[in-house]
Order: sequence, then structure tokens, then C-alpha cells
Amino acid sequence: MNAIVTQMVILFIIVIIGYFLSKKKMMDADFDRKLSVLVINVTCPSLILSSVMGDTLPDKGFILPLLIVGFATYIVLIGGAFLLPRLLPVKAADRGIYSFMLAFGNVGFIGYPIVASIFGANAVFYACILNFPSTLLIFVFGTLFVSGGEGKVRFDWRTLYCPAMIASYLSILIVVTGWIPPKVLSTPFVLLGNITVPAALLIVGSSIAQVPIWRMFSNTAIYLMSALRLMLVPLLILYLSRLCRIEETIANINVVLAAMPVASYGTLFCIQYGKGEVIMAEGTFITTLLSVITIPLLTMFL
Repeated sequence: MNAIVTQMVILFIIVIIGYFLSKKKMMDADFDRKLSVLVINVTCPSLILSSVMGDTLPDKGFILPLLIVGFATYIVLIGGAFLLPRLLPVKAADRGIYSFMLAFGNVGFIGYPIVASIFGANAVFYACILNFPSTLLIFVFGTLFVSGGEGKVRFDWRTLYCPAMIASYLSILIVVTGWIPPKVLSTPFVLLGNITVPAALLIVGSSIAQVPIWRMFSNTAIYLMSALRLMLVPLLILYLSRLCRIEETIANINVVLAAMPVASYGTLFCIQYGKGEVIMAEGTFITTLLSVITIPLLTMFL
């Protein structure tokens, strides 16, 4: 438990460093955008690949159950994301932003290292498969939520061969075939993957720097959303997992992933559509701050 709390504090400190770097003009919107592209297209896929490049491979028998559980989980999350914002004291025009924050957690940037610290390095592969539907759905429903329905709900086939998905395919192939890559191949991916977490958290901190501190802590709806995102929704996922008698390891990893703070992709989408950036930054900051407490509590409950 001490290790988990320590890990969360370390991650939050990096967010604070990103905040001060932005205030000192060492990071700005253009730098954040370029660094985000690097994280999404290079370092995060490398992190996924490095999770199956150790000396011991994960159990390939878990792949199909993980995919089933992952898709079922996101059906629940997206269904709740459509309904729950109507219960929050927010403007109708802002409901889509809250829907995004409820549906998509920061699994790729924060979830993987947290899962590794709790369940071991091989569990990152399981987390990757559980998060497989998110990679598809975030570009369909995520953009719909943020844009406020300006675009049609449609599936973009390019999502199937974006870098994160290609890395997922390759990681599954490595596990199925039982191939253990030599160090000369695995080490570069490990090194690149290690960039993911600090870079993503610096971007979050830099985005937060654009919002006045007094406003950050005065939005009641953000706290209500945070309670749903960090505790109530994960507990619902846990209840449904126990009800459906899902294998305990899979269920526990899935619950921890469901308890992650708001996904960093939200900030990128808000920049793209030019709306909701302040609310998304508030939600990202508050949920990241509170997760330092809620994730250890939830883990202890498990």
C-alpha cells in the first residue's frame, strides 16, 4: 500500500512540475501539442510493446476473456456517460465534456504504471488488452462528446492501424507465439516507453497552468464528477464483475483501470474543437489530485 501511495504522489509531483514549467514559459501550447503527438504515436506504443518483452511472457489464455471484459466494461462506461451528466449541475452545452471525463480514464499514461506497481510488470499486457476497446471508442464517442454532436458518430477505419493499435496487435502476436525478443530489440522500446508517463504528466500540468487556481477548486460539478469517476463507477464495475463471476485477477485489474483520472486525450480533443478546454483541465487536475487518495483506498478495498 505504501508503494502505491508513493507512486501516486510521485506522479502528481510531475504534474506540478509541468505546471511551473508552463508558468516559467519553458512549456507552451505549441510545445504541448508536439509533445502530445510524440507520446501518442511513439512512446505510448513503445510502453505497450515493452510490457511483453521481458524474460517471462503473460498467459495467452487470458486474451479472449480480457477482450470480452474490456468491451463489456466500456458499454457500461459509455452508457453511464450519456446519462449521468444530466444529473450534474452543468449547462447543457457542457454535458459532452463531462460525458468524456466519465467515460475515459487516463489508462495509457497513468494506468499502466499503476497496474505494474500493484500486480507486476506482466499485468501491463492484461491492462493493454482490457484497454483495447478504449483505443477504438475514444476516437468515435470521445470526439462526439467533446464536439457536442457536431460530427456524426462514425467509425474511422484508420483507428485500426494507429500506432497504439499496431503495438497492441504486435504484443498479442508476441504472447501467442511465445517469442522472447533479444535485448538489442527490446531495450529501445523499454527506454522509449519510459518517456510516456513523465511526458504525459508534464502536458497535464502545463494545461492546468492555463486555468486560475481559484476557479480550479470552486467548481462543484467537477467534484461530483470526480466522485463518480474515481469511486462510484469503479465500485459498480466491481459489483458487476463479482455478479458475473469474472476471474479475480482480471476483475481487479479492470476495476483499477476504471478508477483512473480523466484521460489526457480529452485535452487534445478540446484543443482540436476549440471548446471545453478549461473544464477539461479542471477535471484532469482535480481527478489526478484526488486519485492519489482514491486509488490506494480502492486497492485496499479489493
